[in-house]
This record gives sequence, C-alpha cells and structure tokens, in this order.
Amino acid sequence: MALSKIDTNAIADDAVDNTKLDLASNYTFTGEVTADPIKLSPLASVTMSSGQTTTDDAATLIAFDTVDVDTDSAFTNTAGNYKFTVPSGKAGKYMINCMTTSFNENSATQMVQSYIYVNGSTVAYQRQRNDGTNSVTTRHAGTTVHWIGNLSVGDYVQFYYRHDVDSSTPQIQGSQQARATIVRISD
Repeated sequence: MALSKIDTNAIADDAVDNTKLDLASNYTFTGEVTADPIKLSPLASVTMSSGQTTTDDAATLIAFDTVDVDTDSAFTNTAGNYKFTVPSGKAGKYMINCMTTSFNENSATQMVQSYIYVNGSTVAYQRQRNDGTNSVTTRHAGTTVHWIGNLSVGDYVQFYYRHDVDSSTPQIQGSQQARATIVRISD
C-alpha cells in the first residue's frame, strides 16, 4: 500500500539539513519506508483429532476439535459448537479457508462439498463430483473453500461437509487432512 501522506508534525525543524520539508513539493525516497506491521489478529487454525463419520448426502458440522492456534480464544471446540466467534473490538475483513478430505471404503464417492457458514447461512462452498464419465471408483475426495468478507462482533463461523456415496458410510479424514484457518486481515 502506497503512502499518500507524511505527517510532518513529528519532524524536527532541523531534521533535513536544518530546514523543514516543503509540503507542496514531491519527494523521492531512496531508502526503505517502514510502517507498523499488519496485526493479523484474531487468528485461529483448527484440525480434527480423528476421522468423523458423516450422514450420507447431508451437510454435517465438521468436528474441528483440535485448536493449533487461537490468538484471541475465539474458537469453541466443544461438541455441537465447533465455531469461531468474532471477539469484542475485532470486527473487520476476514480471510477464511477450509480444506477437507474424505474417504469411503466400500463404494464410489459421487460428490463432496465443503461449506463456510456465517451466522448459520452459507457464504461460500466448493464442490467436487464424479460425473460418471469413467469407470474409476473414487474413494478419496477433497475440497478447499475460501471466503473473504466482513464480519461484525458476535458473528460466528462454522464449517460443514456433505459427502454423497453409492453405499456405505462416508467419513471425513482427520488429523492433517482437515483444517480450517480464520484470520482478520484488516479493520
């Protein structure tokens, strides 16, 4: 981001060769201009401790029960919740990502879909499906969904997964094969 204004009130009278900067002039900086770093807070990164059985062809809340990073204690990792809630004073633009891999042992996967929900409604989703153009049986399937948008204090984010199989019981792979990250990128 380019600087559009330099505050000269903090520059001493003799800061530049015993003269003040002429505010009507343009200046070329040959050194490095630095500013305060962007504070990426809150930041939460969560995974699953083990696989999760889901209902066939139904959106299921993903059990992100392992918190790797949570700078503001904003992620609730208890059964039935598994959600990030925007803390007081932390409204702004957020970047949210969710990666999920599923496995189906005994039949073909027809479709998988990951969702990002905000306040109980879908704001983004990604789908992968077997369109039946080959005879390969798809047992592993994965999706990655991203969303950037504004969140207000008290808004909550949850992640859902839908897995449609020919038969058997679908399962979300746990550990490092399912992960969600939420980070505020600006006020």
